[in-house]
Amino acid sequence: VRSRVANLRDAKNPTLRTNFLIGAIPAKRLACMTAEEMASDEIKQLRDRFKKEAINDAQLATVQGTKTDLLKCGKCKQRNCTYNQVQTRSADEPMTTFVLCNNCGNRWKFC
Repeated sequence: VRSRVANLRDAKNPTLRTNFLIGAIPAKRLACMTAEEMASDEIKQLRDRFKKEAINDAQLATVQGTKTDLLKCGKCKQRNCTYNQVQTRSADEPMTTFVLCNNCGNRWKFC
């Protein structure tokens, strides 16, 4: 209940208050709305931008990598690989190396 009142009183979110007062959003609907649904347009755009940036960062990490011929694929025995190193465990542990064979698509990791 408090979050509903706080969102209705929010000066940065006049659209929600106006829609509720004119009846575009019924009381039953307001009671069931999530924080994301009650957010102002500015906050929604900000969340969308953060989500897109996070998706782009995740995709860049899988697409990019360092090509090497030092690692040998266990499946096709070729030395045409791409690797990424990521700190997946605590800082005092070594980085995990993710390897992708560019010939057969085999993936593996080692520490």
